[in-house]
Amino acid sequence: MTEPVLINRSMLIAFMVVVQTLTAPLVALASLYIVAQAWHLSFEHSPSTLVVIITLQFLVLTHPPRDLSEQLIWRPLATSAGVVLRWALLLVVLVIVAHSSSAIAAYPHRAFQTWALATPAALVISTLALGQVMRRVVASAVGNRKVIFAGYNSSSLALARSLETNRAMRLSVEGFFDDRGSDRLNMEADTRLVGRLSDLAAFAKEHTVDVIFIALPVRHIKRVLDLLDDLRDTTASIYYVPDIFVFDLIQARSSELNGIPVVAMCETPFYGYRGLTKRLIDIGLSIAFLVCALPLLLLIALAVKLTSPGPAIFRQRRYGLDGHEITVYKFRTMTVTEDGAQISQASRTDSRITWIGRFLRRYSLDELPQFINVLQGRMSLVGPRPHAVAHNEQYRTLIKGYMVRHKVRPGITGLAQINGARGETSKLEDMEARIRLDLEYLRRWSPLLDVQILLGTVLKIFRDDQAY
Repeated sequence: MTEPVLINRSMLIAFMVVVQTLTAPLVALASLYIVAQAWHLSFEHSPSTLVVIITLQFLVLTHPPRDLSEQLIWRPLATSAGVVLRWALLLVVLVIVAHSSSAIAAYPHRAFQTWALATPAALVISTLALGQVMRRVVASAVGNRKVIFAGYNSSSLALARSLETNRAMRLSVEGFFDDRGSDRLNMEADTRLVGRLSDLAAFAKEHTVDVIFIALPVRHIKRVLDLLDDLRDTTASIYYVPDIFVFDLIQARSSELNGIPVVAMCETPFYGYRGLTKRLIDIGLSIAFLVCALPLLLLIALAVKLTSPGPAIFRQRRYGLDGHEITVYKFRTMTVTEDGAQISQASRTDSRITWIGRFLRRYSLDELPQFINVLQGRMSLVGPRPHAVAHNEQYRTLIKGYMVRHKVRPGITGLAQINGARGETSKLEDMEARIRLDLEYLRRWSPLLDVQILLGTVLKIFRDDQAY
């Protein structure tokens, strides 16, 4: 299922995901212990029995939801049915094992039946209870996100109604854009026509719209392409809503949102558990690095402070996830701390760079404080490098698709950096090459790619003639 919902992910959500994943096997194990105590059973003389049962429980019952947006929709019957089906599958597997092995043959049938009948109720109750808690946690971590529709028709209206019904998804419908007037569209009284399609991009940028659903007919593909081109300067997630009432879809494998097919056209690769996985890796590696490198960080800070006037840490405003402004930390390497509307990029013979600053920049040691930014959630270990706000405002008007790189958290290193696209961008072509690699990273992302970039960065540090 496509997930244009959860951008704000927290460690609390990650913890709840782990708890929710492990609850079912642990409840079943607790039920097994209670039944064993009631029947005065002991596994001391047959530990293999317990090993087999516990292993099968965790293999069959450990079942995290496919994505976090499922947590926002209350489906007690479907959830309960899923729990009972997985429990039934476990019992079938156990019976097969019992008939083919002596591992659990000695387990009394009546005790097994008691456990088999009593456990599903405990599983259903615990799963539903945790689901309610998870919904509260997810909803509290996600603010209302603004949604607009390009095109007013049966598909867009159905999706808008669905979002309004499921308010827990925290998607607020701001209105529709269409070139036809409200009278011609026969719009329902409680729907709002905001403007024409040509007004949509400006509205999205001015009102910081989070999600845009394009619901124009396929025959208007030129208009769709023009609209996508206009939206390149926003950070909104963009989805195409096919007209399900026109096409006869048979065994189609499209994504859906509340039963309405949608096609992601511009979205972050870090949705749902992919985002949680990347965030947990960021936190774990950053903590490990900061603990190990603390003496080095203190030594560098002292050297910067003693060799030139000014703060040891340089703070600069840059753009982060979804184009929101963040503050990035670096060891100061220059005699100036520029952060205004005009910022001059560092050049190879730049007189502003201090002698120790040149050494730090050569081996990228000036970037080390950004591990703190990673812990804060402002950055990631791997992603497009954040540019100064002044440079962002300059290049977003010159390079098509520039702002799409902000669909992910900026990184300490990235695909562009290990491919030589770093340092001064004296020509527009230099920045265009960097942006192409940033967007390629969004298209190709995988945990393995992150590992390759991290390893490539370590190797690049010692043989990079573009670091100055």
